[in-house]
Amino acid sequence: MSPTSSADPDELLDDSADRPATRGPRRRTVGEGPAAGHEVLTNPGSARISRVAGLARRNARTKHRRFLAEGPQSVREAVRHAPERVLDVYLTEAAVERHDEIWQEAVAAGLYVHVTSEQVMDAMSADAQGVLAVVATQEATGSEALATALEGARLVAVLTQAQDPGNAGTIIRAADAAGADAVILVRGSVDPTAPKVVRSTAGSLFHLPVVTGVALDDAVAALHEAGLTVLAADGRGDFDLFEAESLLVAPSAWLFGNEAHGLPVEALSRADAVVSIPVYGKAESLNVAAAATVCLYASARTQA
Repeated sequence: MSPTSSADPDELLDDSADRPATRGPRRRTVGEGPAAGHEVLTNPGSARISRVAGLARRNARTKHRRFLAEGPQSVREAVRHAPERVLDVYLTEAAVERHDEIWQEAVAAGLYVHVTSEQVMDAMSADAQGVLAVVATQEATGSEALATALEGARLVAVLTQAQDPGNAGTIIRAADAAGADAVILVRGSVDPTAPKVVRSTAGSLFHLPVVTGVALDDAVAALHEAGLTVLAADGRGDFDLFEAESLLVAPSAWLFGNEAHGLPVEALSRADAVVSIPVYGKAESLNVAAAATVCLYASARTQA
């Protein structure tokens, strides 16, 4: 069977059991354009659609080891940079016309592509903007994955107990933009495959390693083993970020704290230096994602 057909042997998505044994009404197909001849999925109540929608829940993502990439930017980057992990791509008829390049690249990569009605897309995701992909979860957990991600690294972001999915995703995106080599989510942080995290990364999740499931002590030990200086971003720092070039020029890893409580004492005590961002206006402090962006870019600029 052609990879671009609308059928898929994947046990999670196989909806053959829902199809009647006798011939039913003729299925609707796309009449023209790049998806001409493809069947349009029109039943929002089918098992396939329900199972895809279910990946919004963590237990389903864990059980089936896959997650959703929602929206044109996330799906485009998944198709371009991690096609081996993309199991299915869904676009509405209107989205095929708007985002022809996503359809064409998915077809060229031999991926399973599907056209859906607006109702079916809405049943799978309220945030897809007409474009959705099911992606296999990449195993990047534990000490071995961490050691691999840190080989030759010069800039790393470490999130300690980050709970806000929007902030976590934004930090991953900022790390990618600043040229970081990896992001580490210390044990107890948000699931990086949660829908809001994935959307907030705007595709950066598919550009660099995101390692999970490691304890803070193990992460710091691995960072030191890899030759990185461990810097903690905290308002109580002894060093001013903009006067710390001697610290920033070396390969380094930044520790960023919880949104509400900042870095715990144990994290501060494990850092080689604690660095603060000067606040020139009346704001009490910066949001953790904003602070991470400033710190990562300061390091990137100094190391350039």
